[in-house]
Amino acid sequence: MFVPGNRPERFAKAYASGADAIIIDLEDAVPPGEKAAARAHAAEWVAPGRPVLVRVNGADTEWFHDDVAMCAAAGVAGVVLPKAERAEDIQQIDKPVLPIVETARGFWNVPALAHTPNVRRLLFGSIDFQLDLGINGEGEELLYFRSQLVLVSRIAGLQAPVDGITTVFDRPDQVRADTQRARRLGFGAKLCIHPKQVDIVNECFGPTPEEKAWAKRVVEAAATAGGAAISLDGEMIDRPVLARALELLKHFREP
Repeated sequence: MFVPGNRPERFAKAYASGADAIIIDLEDAVPPGEKAAARAHAAEWVAPGRPVLVRVNGADTEWFHDDVAMCAAAGVAGVVLPKAERAEDIQQIDKPVLPIVETARGFWNVPALAHTPNVRRLLFGSIDFQLDLGINGEGEELLYFRSQLVLVSRIAGLQAPVDGITTVFDRPDQVRADTQRARRLGFGAKLCIHPKQVDIVNECFGPTPEEKAWAKRVVEAAATAGGAAISLDGEMIDRPVLARALELLKHFREP
């Protein structure tokens, strides 16, 4: 979840929101005149006992190098790089990097970005991406691009990518629908901009009771089959199905 770097009074609340990771934002959320102050607020707050991510300003800005230098602090677990387009920019950062793919050039170069050392996970900046390409719509209009990020992440051996934000936070049905779409497409997480979104996103990326029960039945049945294919609830249970059940139980949080 993003928290503006110029609002230090919100840092602790964001950290306690239940989000998997907090991103102190020095970029979009901070006006130009407050960049240095936001960086100072972040430097003062981060600590090894409460690790956070930091979204620095872009590599083509005057603030980039100072932002990256601040991220050497022990409490910074990783750097979120906006408008990532070049492997050379990532290589300037010693911490784990989460590049945001949000431009046409960034998408074109995404295989190179994904294979750059220190890259841990790809993020999709869907709002800026639409703007850069002149796309109007969050649904099928972005299906190809989302699917490619999932594919490239898998080939590069990265964690499943993180989908972009939902701009509304007072419409839970919209947040839920967007998150469910992300999970169906193979994303592993979703960016949030408000604490109200966090519980919905966490719920959608966890297994439903039905999925959890199915996975447990599959694993239990397979354990008694000695490696042979078996039938369960009218479904053939073989290695791919067992692997899916194990992956679900391993990676999805408890509801």
